[in-house]
Amino acid sequence: MNAKILLTGLLAATVAAVALYPALPRTAAGGAPTPEIPQTPANARRVEAVFVLDTTGSMSGLIQAAKEKIWSIATTMAQADPAPEIRIGLVGYRDRGDAYVTKVVDLSTDLDSMYAALMEFRADGGGDTPESVNEALHAAVHEISWSASQNDYKVIFLVGDAPPHMDYQDEPRYPEIVAAATRKGIVVNPIQCGGMLGTVAPWQETAALGGGRYFRVEQAGSAVAVATPYDAEIAKLSAELDSTRLFFGRPEVQAAMQAKLEATALLTEASSVQALARRGVFNATASGAANLAGEHDLVAAVAEGRVDVAALPESELPPALAAVPADERERIVAVQVERRAELQRRIADLAAQRDEYLEEQVVAAGRADGSLDAQIFEAVRDQAGTKGLRYDGGPKF
Repeated sequence: MNAKILLTGLLAATVAAVALYPALPRTAAGGAPTPEIPQTPANARRVEAVFVLDTTGSMSGLIQAAKEKIWSIATTMAQADPAPEIRIGLVGYRDRGDAYVTKVVDLSTDLDSMYAALMEFRADGGGDTPESVNEALHAAVHEISWSASQNDYKVIFLVGDAPPHMDYQDEPRYPEIVAAATRKGIVVNPIQCGGMLGTVAPWQETAALGGGRYFRVEQAGSAVAVATPYDAEIAKLSAELDSTRLFFGRPEVQAAMQAKLEATALLTEASSVQALARRGVFNATASGAANLAGEHDLVAAVAEGRVDVAALPESELPPALAAVPADERERIVAVQVERRAELQRRIADLAAQRDEYLEEQVVAAGRADGSLDAQIFEAVRDQAGTKGLRYDGGPKF
């Protein structure tokens, strides 16, 4: 389905939802009572994670697992106390002579756009065993916009099956690259896929030098991917949650937000119901609010008291609001504030039931042991703990 058609549908759904939703009582300021909406504190710690992924031909299973599980990994990272801001980036790599050596997707709280980029990754190329691991690590350390704060948990997950080229004389090698990462406060966790013996020593050395943890998973990633009876309903409610967004701002800001909506439309087309449910669960968390709304969503801005609808110039209004009379705009936004809060509550309730189901199907059955999910959780729990983030429980699936 064309992304522009989906965008038009989102705007139409907004107006239709307002028309069908009951009128809300007004406050003295003219808006509706503001229900509690999950949000990260202004001074929240950050979790910044960059996944450096081998995208050569042998990695198709792992890449597919990443597409299915990146939302669960984000939710795992989001469950810290206090709730952190989550920023995720990607570096895909192959080798010289392939279609590309590295592809870099910078850190962002806009995980929809990151995920849309991940969906474009395909396993191809390679074939000569060593890969451009050094160049990929260098890009992750030096081409990514890492936080300068030493209070934030910054981590690279290096995921691949083949060792680095050590015969390329014109590039830095992993010991000095990892040393630069350490100076920036970045932990490096190498994840070996499969059992290639030549990969073990450099991966283990990278972990030791980078203050991280080495672990090995099956070639396809050993991720837990279980469908649940709650996925379809959560995915449906998540799509309704998306339709509450009303982006505002100057034309260049609205253009950027339209790109975000297009990314959402593309991932909705390409993702499984299970992946869409995992995304919905993440978006309903305090940390997920940044991906859902960001700084330029009028519904969140009004709910948080940052923006007065009546004070916005018409040129900065969302198209759905600019098309209605001025005296209706505050009521429309107030309805969406209430509707969003209700959808978040319903998703959170279903997510709790989904967790119980997975506890029985995965954890109690011992299927989580040694999985990619469990090992990432253990690394995050231990390493982020040094930054004051406490993780209880276990991984989200």
